Amino acid sequence: MPWLFLAPALVLFLYFKFIPMGQAVVMSFQDVQPYLGNSWVGTANYRDLFATDEFVAALWHTAVIAVFQITGALVLGFALALLLEGQARRLWFVRSAAFLPVVVPVAVIAELWRIIYYPTEDGIANQIIGVFLMEPSQWINSPDSSLLSVILVGIWRDAPYNMIIIIAGLVSVDRSLYEASSLDGAGWVRRVRYVTLPALRPVMVILLTLAAIRAMRIFTEVFLLTNGGPNGSSEVLMTLVYQLGFARNELGVAAAGSVVLLVATIVLTLAVRVGSKRRNA
Repeated sequence: MPWLFLAPALVLFLYFKFIPMGQAVVMSFQDVQPYLGNSWVGTANYRDLFATDEFVAALWHTAVIAVFQITGALVLGFALALLLEGQARRLWFVRSAAFLPVVVPVAVIAELWRIIYYPTEDGIANQIIGVFLMEPSQWINSPDSSLLSVILVGIWRDAPYNMIIIIAGLVSVDRSLYEASSLDGAGWVRRVRYVTLPALRPVMVILLTLAAIRAMRIFTEVFLLTNGGPNGSSEVLMTLVYQLGFARNELGVAAAGSVVLLVATIVLTLAVRVGSKRRNA
């Protein structure tokens, strides 16, 4: 009976996800010529991909975004969860407002931040940093700050999602442990370190796993904000695959890039899971 209920979804996944994934793996070993026929080239597409400086740069940018965006979103989400935890009636509105970036379409978020990053002294972001006597920045228009601009958008978007999951995890924390630690003279820092964080470890593992997958597959915000520029300074694996496949018509090399991205995502996900199990052991 369970498989009967799962069958419609499994058929859709098979047709729209797993079969195309298999075709992409086959295409990665071929010289793809639409309407002219494909020819087998073995690992030539992978060699061409790994030999380009663009791939190395895109891989590095993806790793940088993954590390800093995951860390920033988890820290900010955890801080928001501690601030907004509770049953007070006024908190539901604040939590709902904080959660808005998660439900807003990415295209709208990108356009909003494009306005925020307007590269003049009158831009919102430049006005904010001007309070701290910092010079106006070009943000997404500068190779020096484009990657940071993308990371800030990702943190702003992902932190509320982490906040909601962490708040749900905080409900399961035994309140008597807080009382016992307070009686022992522990401050709020020690209570968070020795009571809250250990209790939230399963939640953090789930968030890390999901965040790692999202970070490796980042595309829309980069494509809409910078399109990998300026001069490839914010190019990531997904935008590189898009450029190879749809701009340069190198479909075989693009398929190889998508396979590399799939393998990297699986390895990173397994690493997070194995690391968490060893830590719990």
